Amino acid sequence: MSPTRHINRVQSTEYRVQRGNFLRFCGVFIFCVFAIAGCAKRETKNIDSKGIGIVCFGDSVTFGYGANPGEDYPSALAKMTKIPVINVGIDGDTSTEGLKRIETDVLDRNPLLVIIEFGGNDFLRQIPPETTAKNIEEMITLIHSRGVMVAIADVSISVIMDDYNKEFKRLAKKYNAIFIPSLLNGILTKPSLKSDFIHPNADGYKMIAQRVYRAILPYLNQNILFKRFKK
Repeated sequence: MSPTRHINRVQSTEYRVQRGNFLRFCGVFIFCVFAIAGCAKRETKNIDSKGIGIVCFGDSVTFGYGANPGEDYPSALAKMTKIPVINVGIDGDTSTEGLKRIETDVLDRNPLLVIIEFGGNDFLRQIPPETTAKNIEEMITLIHSRGVMVAIADVSISVIMDDYNKEFKRLAKKYNAIFIPSLLNGILTKPSLKSDFIHPNADGYKMIAQRVYRAILPYLNQNILFKRFKK
């Protein structure tokens, strides 16, 4: 082998090694960028809300149907957050009916955060997802106009409510609201956690409260009044 060919072969090997190292570096860098982006909390509108406590606004799941008084998820949530939590859930309500009472039941209470939980009865009564989304969108804009934070609870169950799930996610992203995913996941398929076919029992509501608490706590901790209240 001539010296020139030997040098070329060495240079070719070194090039492949350098190229491989460069590609690995790029892969690691891209992974880190996406990991950091995934871990970062999305900005939430009205994070500096100056209201008092939390209003849980919804239907029978918020009301606590199937459990004794004090065993609903808002009651359990109050024990976790150690701030006032008001339950304004009404059994059987659709998003249309909820929208009609938002002024007196929600806005007049001057909340720090409102948790919106509607959709189950809309689905059962065959109200189109677009109508539900329109109603919830109006709720969000009214609440935000008062300088209050909003959280949207996703009550969709498997693929049969997939259109509702997409609308909840879309609204949360569009309006910088807190999104609480899979509120009922694994509850309505486990007899020990439900009181009937479509409602949790006391243990099921405790699990819902834990899911809500985990979703809202990072944002509550950014609120100055919440920090002062807990001291």
